[in-house]
Amino acid sequence: MFGFTEEQIYRYARHIVLPQLGGKGQRKLLDSRVLIVGVGGLGSPVSLYLAAAGVGTIGLVDNDQVDVSNLQRQIVHRNADVGRSKVASGADALRALNPDVNVIQHQITFSSANAMALVAGYDLVVECSDNFPSKYLANDACVLANKPLVWGAVFQFDGQMSVVLPHRGPCYRCIFPAPPPPGSVPSCVEAGVLGALVGVMGSWQALEAIKVLANIGELMAGRLLILDGLAGEADTVEVKRRLDCELCGDHPTIDQLIDYEVFCGLRAAA
Repeated sequence: MFGFTEEQIYRYARHIVLPQLGGKGQRKLLDSRVLIVGVGGLGSPVSLYLAAAGVGTIGLVDNDQVDVSNLQRQIVHRNADVGRSKVASGADALRALNPDVNVIQHQITFSSANAMALVAGYDLVVECSDNFPSKYLANDACVLANKPLVWGAVFQFDGQMSVVLPHRGPCYRCIFPAPPPPGSVPSCVEAGVLGALVGVMGSWQALEAIKVLANIGELMAGRLLILDGLAGEADTVEVKRRLDCELCGDHPTIDQLIDYEVFCGLRAAA
């Protein structure tokens, strides 16, 4: 009925028998296109679970190479991939997991110069970077392009995650109107991060992405998930669209992408 091959019926059988998803939802996944920004700690479980779920086209954006220090948490890569580009390594892993999936490699730095063109080619963006400029950039590009966004962030034993449905709820800027002062938040290199934590948060991002694509369940839009991995506690906080948000408020002032390195105080304006 939904154009599945016999192999696909068997592969996705545990999805198809779910009454909330069924064959209709699985067909939506197979017809969907998802862009994953960052093929690292969060991007690894996101990409693996979306590929396993049968998302038809997955785009990977990253301009980094696999380092041995990544392997403690970036489970899409293997020891033999050290030195390879992350998008190439990730693409090989996803294709090996599920030959149904078309993986598109974008071995570039996600930037204001290419974000709108990249986002335009996909139905959903999952933001998995480890830096604030990319998070604000992904948020702004998705709101301007009217594309849903699932973003996540981790620090040591803590994680955060939410969903942005443009013009239907709060965006990332509604929650974080301004980036933290430069140097106030140590990087993962400086502060560390527990490998299993990114697995939990990335899996949650993948779950929300599947719900968005298949149009099922209650989304995390309008809510912020806060996970304390060390205490074993997870809370959700209701968040609302700011009427004065520069991007999605009643009188927005942002109508194009900006220089996010300058916005986040990481580089002086030219």
